[in-house]
Amino acid sequence: MFLPLHDHNQLEHVPRPYVNLALIAANVLVYVFVQGAGFSDAANAAVYSYGLIPSVFFDVRELAPHLEVLPDWAGVVTYAFLHGDFMHLLGNMLFLWVFGDNVEDAMGHFRYLVFYILCAAAGGYAYAILDPSSDVPLIGASGAVSGIVAAYLMLHPKVRIWVIAFGRIPLRLSAMWLLGAWVIYQFVQLLTSSGGQVAWIAHIGGMAAGAVLIIFFRRRGVVLFDRDLR
Repeated sequence: MFLPLHDHNQLEHVPRPYVNLALIAANVLVYVFVQGAGFSDAANAAVYSYGLIPSVFFDVRELAPHLEVLPDWAGVVTYAFLHGDFMHLLGNMLFLWVFGDNVEDAMGHFRYLVFYILCAAAGGYAYAILDPSSDVPLIGASGAVSGIVAAYLMLHPKVRIWVIAFGRIPLRLSAMWLLGAWVIYQFVQLLTSSGGQVAWIAHIGGMAAGAVLIIFFRRRGVVLFDRDLR
């Protein structure tokens, strides 16, 4: 629907968003070195070894011995560092680049890292609980990124964001309209999509976690809804 480019939203509490940058680097490195950039047999093996498979997570089925790398419960987090292809990675990392730094600024480094992991886990668990017997792996940072989008929307709805809409149209819109439309789009897709490769419920699970956690994880004195924005 759109790709975010820049938000003109300066950091106030941290000199650099070190954790956000490290998360972006981790996602890229996993795609290149663990998944072989999608060009080797390692890509498919990684999806089953580190992705979230509901039937494995809930002990309905077991992985083949050569794919058992981590405990079954770990998949609810490790799935978020895998991606299906380069465009999948690029889209999630753009969202993380534009919105993650300000969320980290509002929380601090450590709490932001915990926040990211919890949003990823919430998205993964929402996906798994919807169909515990499913053998379809979930991969992608979208659950965690959706939590960041929800937190950003609650922190900075009035900030204007430059985006490329529909692949070619540059627009500068407030986060309230832009991200609000994105949130609605996730629910519409969940209700109307039949099958497909996008796990919309994971996005919504991540968003719900982000919306709740930002209330408790933000620094003391950080207000919601841009109440201090002139």
